[in-house]
Amino acid sequence: MKFNASIKNQFCYGIDAVIMNPSKMKDSLIVIFAIVILTIFSGCSKQEINREVNGLEVKRPNILLIVADDMGYTDIGAFGGEIDTPNIDMLASSGLSFSNFHTAPMCAVTRAMLLSGNDNHIAGMGSQDLNSQAFGYEGHLTDRIVPLPALLQKAGYHTSMVGKWHLGTAPDHLPANKGFAQSFIIPEGVANHYSDKGWLARDPVSTYLENNEPVKWKEGDYSTDVYTSKIIEYIDNNKDSDKPFFAFAAYTSPHWPLQVDEAYWKKYEGKYRDGYEVLRQNRFTSLKKLGLIAESAELPDTHESVKPWSTLSADEKLIEERKMELYAGMVDNLDVNIGRIVDYLKQTNQFENTLIVFMSDNGAAANDFYYHPYFAEFLNANYTDAYAEMGKKDSFISYGPQWAEAGSAPFRYFKGYTTQGGITSPMLISGAMVKHKGTVTKTFTSLLDIAPTFYEYAQIDYPESFLGKEVYPLKGASMASLLEQKADFLHDANYVFAMEHRHNIVVRKGDWKLVNETKPFDPQNFALYNLAEDAGEQNNLKGEYPLVYQDMLAHWQTYKLESQVQFPTPSGVSK
Repeated sequence: MKFNASIKNQFCYGIDAVIMNPSKMKDSLIVIFAIVILTIFSGCSKQEINREVNGLEVKRPNILLIVADDMGYTDIGAFGGEIDTPNIDMLASSGLSFSNFHTAPMCAVTRAMLLSGNDNHIAGMGSQDLNSQAFGYEGHLTDRIVPLPALLQKAGYHTSMVGKWHLGTAPDHLPANKGFAQSFIIPEGVANHYSDKGWLARDPVSTYLENNEPVKWKEGDYSTDVYTSKIIEYIDNNKDSDKPFFAFAAYTSPHWPLQVDEAYWKKYEGKYRDGYEVLRQNRFTSLKKLGLIAESAELPDTHESVKPWSTLSADEKLIEERKMELYAGMVDNLDVNIGRIVDYLKQTNQFENTLIVFMSDNGAAANDFYYHPYFAEFLNANYTDAYAEMGKKDSFISYGPQWAEAGSAPFRYFKGYTTQGGITSPMLISGAMVKHKGTVTKTFTSLLDIAPTFYEYAQIDYPESFLGKEVYPLKGASMASLLEQKADFLHDANYVFAMEHRHNIVVRKGDWKLVNETKPFDPQNFALYNLAEDAGEQNNLKGEYPLVYQDMLAHWQTYKLESQVQFPTPSGVSK
């Protein structure tokens, strides 16, 4: 008689529930049945089904997924940054760092892929913030996939999340209906860090929900601090329940508006006096020293929207310095809060059996909506950009493409693009099951590989159908063998990764990359790069390698058909 791990696990938890509640055993037949089942599943413990790692049986781990919002590739110390991030760096030194990890170019799109293990169109987020009846553009997680927390919850995990949801606002689309037992979230993608003051005329007050019910934000409380306290509370609620946990900390930091307490940004006062071009070069040099990029790597050309530092006035330079000081303070505060979670896990003896994943959702953000024609009227009337108020709850500041380029070094461009600067993020994985300690892997990985990894450690077989409906298979692969030093790479040279968002496309196969960054969409604008030799995407090779180019175009067509890619227009989507 053979049972898969998830079925066996449900039996174990069911038997535990009966034994822990003797009053529910109303007659001897139930007792006899329980004894028989316990005999069959004598390997069941209260908390887990064991799996074998390096010859030893280990528990199903707790899983902690931490996602920073719009954090640049080089912002943390472990990836060449000057910002003080000892707690995040500790995860790097105690685990495996991924220097070739790929996200989607925008927040909601990444979240859809992350929580589904599938393409953003199949998951329902073909275009961020576009809600449509068309396949792939529904604006919420669809029934074509199984939400990651739903499957973990079904397998006996206690599931919780805090922070940014950004995957639909209707009741059926919120976390409580996607597998999270507990949640404290902002449904939308942007929020004031100190209050519920909105940033759009149509939503002048931001909504916060706890377990799908509206709650009031306490004025003056800081977002990252609140979300950390909540996720610790949720984990603590579960610590005596004999269930492993899955906790998703989806922070809104360091996403604009740049707001943080003075105690954090003051640490960086004067550090950015030399400007964004110098910071970009310094971080690029640090990456080489750390071995994260090749010695032969070169910085790509600067985005056309970036003004040279030397052309700014003295007052403009002061404002620019303060922007980066605030941003650094937000990353610093984020690190402190991650330290709070780690300390809690250690104090409660849960740290050793917790798989921790830290990542950013996309490249650094260049947006500056305070001056954008569509947003400016509301923002100018309700916020200020005055120098003396920068960083406070009524200020609305972004750091723009100039600092985003420094955060995206050594790559080209930033959030919104499918160039490397928009879709390459640092990822760190730590935990007792991770045999690497302080090492870096350059093997290609993506968002699609995270769900399969969690499923393997949770001993879950991904189903062919869910809630009576057929679902698409996972697109990634488990990283367990890589983490446990049983493999040196994850995907071979024939593996194809592809995605599209708002006319921006990427197709990866080995070292080759096909990319489009031009609107309106026209395949004639596709460019071909060899990232092993040109990580900055400066040398378009489609004319020199026509066979490779045709092969990559064929993969694009295959992907386009499978994912039913369409293209957004002001009135909806079109083929």
